[in-house]
Amino acid sequence: MSLAAQFTEYGTSEALDVVDVPPPVPGRGQVRLAVRAAGVNPADWKILGGMMREQMPLEFPAGLGSEVAGVVDAVGADVTAFATGDEVLGAPLTGAYAEYALADPASLVTRPRTVPWEVAGALAVAGGTAWAALQRLGVGAGDTLLVLAATGGVGTFAVQLARARGARVIGTTGPGSHDRLRSLGGEPVTYGDGWEARVRELAPDGVDAVLDASGRGEIPGAIDLAGGPGRVLSLVAFDAADTGIILHAGGAAGGTVPALHEILDLIDTHRLNVPVSRVYPLREVREALEESREGHVGGKISVVP
Repeated sequence: MSLAAQFTEYGTSEALDVVDVPPPVPGRGQVRLAVRAAGVNPADWKILGGMMREQMPLEFPAGLGSEVAGVVDAVGADVTAFATGDEVLGAPLTGAYAEYALADPASLVTRPRTVPWEVAGALAVAGGTAWAALQRLGVGAGDTLLVLAATGGVGTFAVQLARARGARVIGTTGPGSHDRLRSLGGEPVTYGDGWEARVRELAPDGVDAVLDASGRGEIPGAIDLAGGPGRVLSLVAFDAADTGIILHAGGAAGGTVPALHEILDLIDTHRLNVPVSRVYPLREVREALEESREGHVGGKISVVP
């Protein structure tokens, strides 16, 4: 038997239990991972709470955890990309808050030994989402990108990825996070009333693109700053679909592997930093989810078996 976090009905973190289950068996084209770390993301407690039941219908009991790092422990038929003992990271097929998880080799990459497990397990979701958003916005050298909620999970990756591509980045954040944003290469602007005027002080002619990870009603101002909705992308403002902006539901949109390759290369060359604020043991996964739900996390949260 092995341990896994599961829930049998939607609810708060109290609905999630760590239980004994048989280790999953990899099917054709799958590998099983002995999990070393799994990142915590807002999507996890939203899934648990039933907020994404229409987009992601579940069969109970259901697992949780959508990014993982671990050691290949068993290999299904027709798998040639990885072998037992390989250290990998990426997106799992089953809940990553567990001792074992199944994965599609096409969603995994090799873990560089220089990247700690707790970091490796916390890259695929926020990092992949930021990478996909920049791809859709076409952000490149010479662009000025505005990131709303620039020191959040996705924002932290987006700022650094955009800077690595040669873009200038302006980001909204709280006053206490200005120094952190500067350390990532961004130019801070305090969010809240008057934020658009404060952006104009740094970019009088507006910006080339906007990535909205905030959801505080900034879409009209973002469209004004970008000179139209064509290069405004939101991860959260799905009620603004009629404005013509780009809506992105999250994730790497099929680009998990290229996203992770770029992120790992930037980590290796010290151009991207992924702080991990806390590591929780699997049996304290409820506490990990609550910390994520409360917000204001100073870095990624990881869960380890």
